[in-house]
Amino acid sequence: MPKSKAPANQTLIEQLKLQVGNISTRIEAQGRNVFGDSNVMSTDEITDFSIEFLELMVTLLDSDDPLDHHRPAFRALQTFFGNISKQILVRGGRMEDFVRYMQFLQRCFIESLGADEQVSPEDMRAILLLLSSVFNELMLAVFQTYLEEKERTIDAQQRELRETSTPITEIWDGVLTLPIIGTLDSSRTLLIMESLLNRISSERAHAVVMDVTGVHTVDSQVSHHMIQMVRAIQLMGATAILTGIRPEIARAMTSLNIDLGNVTTRATLSDGLKEAFRLLGIAVTKA
Repeated sequence: MPKSKAPANQTLIEQLKLQVGNISTRIEAQGRNVFGDSNVMSTDEITDFSIEFLELMVTLLDSDDPLDHHRPAFRALQTFFGNISKQILVRGGRMEDFVRYMQFLQRCFIESLGADEQVSPEDMRAILLLLSSVFNELMLAVFQTYLEEKERTIDAQQRELRETSTPITEIWDGVLTLPIIGTLDSSRTLLIMESLLNRISSERAHAVVMDVTGVHTVDSQVSHHMIQMVRAIQLMGATAILTGIRPEIARAMTSLNIDLGNVTTRATLSDGLKEAFRLLGIAVTKA
């Protein structure tokens, strides 16, 4: 069934043409109040935003079906608001301020229509429903952008924390140290293993001292990840030396039947380094 342009669309377009100057002025003034003081958007950017928004809105209203989310006109408006919200987030702006600004944009249209006595109650109801539907979808697009940006930020912070929380240090030619602090999960183990194996290859390391003093709890999963790293080190042709196993950790690993028979263990990191030096034939003496 072909779709025809609704009277509500025509009424909105006519009002926009008649009052575009007034609406644009109000939008710019409110934009400066919301974003100008915080330097989130410059005066020129707010002006450009007002002009482009009104142009996209007219294009949408002039389409056959403004509520069809798959039409280019609707997607263009969604993309426009998504990009603006992303820009505001990057510059440190608050998303709630932008949402309130969008609500103000909607009020501008409604108030401009309310001032026209020729708009019938039936048209007014149709226009209110149309505006409500359009702006609800735009706000959903903005919140989607907000959530995506937050997820990207959290993921980046987690990656950075994982990389910095487990530093791999070359303590001597051919000797690497790997202090492990906190809990080992699958993703962190893979990250550590990838970094560690690359360092073993690039530094041509012969011994890796893994210090687990900072590991407070050990369950079957943590033990499995530790053994995975030890075996990976051995497959690279290096010797794995495990240090810092506290009594409660030793009891937990014993109760879990973890076999460390082929793993060199020492009480402290210092003892582990001495063992690594011994394996390489290095003697460290006082001057």
